[in-house]
Amino acid sequence: MVIQAADIEKLRKEAIDYQETEQLKADLQRLRKEREPFYLTGRDLDPIFEWKLRGQFSRNKKRREENSDRIYEIITRAAFSIREDDWKLEAELRVAVLTVLHGVGVPVASAILALADPDRYCVVDFRGWRAVFGEERSGFDIPSYIRYLSKIRQLAQELGWSVQETDLAVWEYDRRQDLM
Repeated sequence: MVIQAADIEKLRKEAIDYQETEQLKADLQRLRKEREPFYLTGRDLDPIFEWKLRGQFSRNKKRREENSDRIYEIITRAAFSIREDDWKLEAELRVAVLTVLHGVGVPVASAILALADPDRYCVVDFRGWRAVFGEERSGFDIPSYIRYLSKIRQLAQELGWSVQETDLAVWEYDRRQDLM
């Protein structure tokens, strides 16, 4: 692993979108308390899509609009209902289910999981991958997500942070490296 816990320990709350991320997590926690079993609608997911995709949000918007609220509810309910003792299997299955949605690939599925369950999931993207593995990558499949999640979970355990917080600090670390 290229990045070490000491590299990010001062970046826990320093990411440029830290406050927005915290608000999204709080919104999802509120919804989790209101909905049993837990599910998300297109309206619930739009802020997540915008947060993850930023400038690319409009790029596949039409594709995402092919999903009805009923489909969003069914698929997200199914994904969040998966519970396995083996965290890797659970993550693999949840991501696989979420990517059934039109316009949702592994990185966006990972963002949904990270915001809805920040203690256990993170967001895979080129910044985190580069910081953790020291290599460039732009496309991600489920095995690459599990590999990345495993490394972030190790760092999170070392730091005593949530997996999502650790990942956001890794993201910020890489962003700052780009500015140097």
